[in-house]
Amino acid sequence: MKTQIIIGLVLALFLTQMPIVGKYFAILNTMIHESGHSIVALLTGGEVQRISLFPNTSGVTMTGHSSLFSHLLTSMAGYVFSSFFGFFFFYLLIKGKYQWIVYILLAFLAINLAFWVRNVYGLFWIVSFGAGFIWLLRSGHETLIQYVLVFLASLVLVEAVTSAFEIMWLSFVSPMQAGDAANLARATTFIPAPIWGIAFFGQAVYFAYLALKRVFAV
Repeated sequence: MKTQIIIGLVLALFLTQMPIVGKYFAILNTMIHESGHSIVALLTGGEVQRISLFPNTSGVTMTGHSSLFSHLLTSMAGYVFSSFFGFFFFYLLIKGKYQWIVYILLAFLAINLAFWVRNVYGLFWIVSFGAGFIWLLRSGHETLIQYVLVFLASLVLVEAVTSAFEIMWLSFVSPMQAGDAANLARATTFIPAPIWGIAFFGQAVYFAYLALKRVFAV
């Protein structure tokens, strides 16, 4: 298992740097990230209007909020959500509970398709990725399924860290274009975007540390 995970992490790190195929797979993390915004918006009394997923791995969630508290938590949720699930998928791998990763990924795909994602590329990605994933599950090749799940878990963890690093960097060089960090800086005028960027990267590294600690403790 340890060797499989190391291979999965290396493959995910290299694949996500590729221009087309890498970005296609990296959108898995984007979907989880944007779903985090949506779920927290709903839990805090807000509403979700739509999610858009784009070929460059960016995503946009349009939400409405009932309060400043709801807005703040919703804006924080994306990076924390993807980092947590990167860790949680590794936890499930170590425990041998592969089926739960399958259930979670299918739930993300189904909910986003049914309720949230409405742009053309986002729908194409969900349908194509979902069809490929279901075909793999129906193939019955248990070893192949296991390797693919290890790769997908690695992909989410790697993208959670690298995307958080990118937003931290952007928060320093172009603070008002730094996505969630910029949104939070505008909502909390006393906390600038770089502080939020550092916080996002810090929590991503922490969850990655927890995940890898479990791997190398096996």
